[in-house]
Amino acid sequence: MNSTPKKLFVRSYGCQMNVYDAQRMADALAPEGYVETASADDADLVILNTCHIREKAAEKVYSELGRMRELRTERKANGGGDLTIAVAGCVAQAEGAEIMKRARGVDLVVGPQSYHRLPDLLAKAKTGKVVDTDFPVEDKFAALPAASREKTLARGPAAFLTVQEGCDKFCTFCVVPYTRGAEVSRSVAQIVAEAERLADHGVREISLLGQNVNAFHGEGPDGKVWGLGRLLERIAKIPGVARLRYTTSHPRDMDDELIAAHRDLKELMPYLHLPVQSGSDRILGMMNRGHTAADYLKLIDRIRAAQPDLALSSDFITGFPGETDEDFEATMDLVRKVGFASTFSFKYSARPGTPAADMDAQVPEQVRSMRLYALQALLEEQRQAFNASCVGREMDVLFDRKGRHDGQVAGRSPYLQPVQVEADGIGIGDVVTVRILSNGTNSLFGEPVDTAARTNSRMEAVA
Repeated sequence: MNSTPKKLFVRSYGCQMNVYDAQRMADALAPEGYVETASADDADLVILNTCHIREKAAEKVYSELGRMRELRTERKANGGGDLTIAVAGCVAQAEGAEIMKRARGVDLVVGPQSYHRLPDLLAKAKTGKVVDTDFPVEDKFAALPAASREKTLARGPAAFLTVQEGCDKFCTFCVVPYTRGAEVSRSVAQIVAEAERLADHGVREISLLGQNVNAFHGEGPDGKVWGLGRLLERIAKIPGVARLRYTTSHPRDMDDELIAAHRDLKELMPYLHLPVQSGSDRILGMMNRGHTAADYLKLIDRIRAAQPDLALSSDFITGFPGETDEDFEATMDLVRKVGFASTFSFKYSARPGTPAADMDAQVPEQVRSMRLYALQALLEEQRQAFNASCVGREMDVLFDRKGRHDGQVAGRSPYLQPVQVEADGIGIGDVVTVRILSNGTNSLFGEPVDTAARTNSRMEAVA
């Protein structure tokens, strides 16, 4: 290991799994002498950890690569040190050597299944450009070093933990099966060991991640295959873990055991992100979603019967190829029937290599945009209505950062809403019962119900 620290800057785009991957890349490079920096301007190594879900996300990467190349040229002209530029993630996996052609300043392209190889790949990149987009046989999670206690503390009291990667669903609009590969689940023992380390280092809330997380089918300590519901039950028993979440789910994989977990586990937050994409059976069929709108509505009824306090989130796509006004109205009708607390909605973006990109009847850009605006207006109305319904309620808030003003702290409600409180003595990592007094555009505002009754701050206890 070099005695002189080198500075690492990782910029992540897209999903929470990329945030987790970025942290693990930093962990992998720490033994090589790299310390993280908040800016590319003073970095020795820049890694752009990319997302390929939408076209604009990919183009942002190429724009940023142009800026990194200019930064390196300027630095050399001023007698500064060199800058190594790497591209990781799903754009790297999908486009590989094409990135080298379009952005000649790139030294290394590495796919999401190979970032445990980063130290070796960077060594090779010193003598020539390197592209590694293989799906290696070895278990990358077993090869990665654990984050230090200090680094975990610095990242805060809520952490991501990937339990499953890849997808076998092959939705016709999605690149994930091609960039992340087939569904693979980590073993229960490996996941529990990582969760125990996080809890020991002060993490209070763990979000389990997967491209299709509720398809988790990991080997349990009893030699049997465990599902996500049983895994959540096991992690809930770890001392110090106060809250659990998971994302992203597929309606076809919400089994009875997982639904029961929403009923039985107080640690599992009453918030579920369950993408439906469309309310039209015809479009759902063209998307290869494997369920109908009625199937989705029946599933929501079952989950709400188990957990009446559930807040729902979803994903929607407007303007999928062949979508008519009637199809779009079916989506609006489903939204009205369900009522969502929060959502992610996008107009259809053709991704090269996916079946939908070659479908006939591509919807004009203007129509896609108009439908998106109409859908987002309805979804925003529902979000604001849900936030307003929280005023006057008491709820536990995990505080994870300082607020914007002196004496203010901020955290997350059980429903993932930002909550701002003006109160002295609340520490980062405290879970405090808060009475919600008002709601703003994007946050709730409240006051502690009983400051003396708050749980001890794990973050402070282990510091």
